[in-house]
Amino acid sequence: MENPLIALSNELAALAERAGPGVVAVHGRPRIPSSGILWRSGVVVTADHALRREEELRVTLPDGSTVAAELAGRDPSTDLAVLRLQAKAPEWGMQATPACGHLVLAVGRSADTGINAAMGVVSSVSGPWHTWRGGKVDQFLRLDVGLYPGSSGGAVVDAQGRLLGLATSGLSRTSIIAVPSITIARVVDELLDKGHVARGYLGVGLQPITLAEPHKGGLIVLSVEPDGPSAQAGLVLGDIVVAVDGKSIPRIEDLQEALGAGSASKRLKVALLRGGQPLDLTITIGERPRRRGA
Repeated sequence: MENPLIALSNELAALAERAGPGVVAVHGRPRIPSSGILWRSGVVVTADHALRREEELRVTLPDGSTVAAELAGRDPSTDLAVLRLQAKAPEWGMQATPACGHLVLAVGRSADTGINAAMGVVSSVSGPWHTWRGGKVDQFLRLDVGLYPGSSGGAVVDAQGRLLGLATSGLSRTSIIAVPSITIARVVDELLDKGHVARGYLGVGLQPITLAEPHKGGLIVLSVEPDGPSAQAGLVLGDIVVAVDGKSIPRIEDLQEALGAGSASKRLKVALLRGGQPLDLTITIGERPRRRGA
């Protein structure tokens, strides 16, 4: 009877080997390159936070050759960036239902030593969430796994070798997160089409506060950018936003739901309190300014 530890060891090695042809090294920062996933032929997706320049990009392919790559677009809010290059991609089997406790491998690539792999588990699974930069990720997947230097942007595969998502240390200060395949597919398509993900922008600083009944809570206005969408609509310091389009918004996350991709130019009906008196305004959502060079 085969030793179960040996069987597990051999299976993990086989998983890393199967994932290897879909993982590349991305030379987009000084010294240590990051990793990337050959998402489809001619397209690599990597971690945006590990891409420190936008020109003179190179990618080391699984066969050891290095080719030039062009930045197609980047989305810091989901920590994804997309490169175009001349390379064929393997067929990835997508997994749609990860569960807490599932075994995973985080597979990266070094230009010098080839593939590297770290074993761990999915430590937490929940529904859609907004990153600290405001991007929407379709599923929260926290991993109990250690990433080697340069492994951000690499592939996370399950015990059957199916692609779970992209490993990144850029979306949490305390944990490794897997950006799920469904989010990658959505963002990659928009980046290839437009070069960026257009998200809504109100030009206002808000903070949650507790209110007396009948309100569940609200967001007090702490700052208003001159000539921004909120300023043009008449919002002022001290206003308390209590509802948007008829829905209560006691949390910042509740407002972010209305400012996702495709929301620019839409009109929001905002209910607020000004000096304790109710007031309604309509704000035309602007497009969030992109950082320089992004």
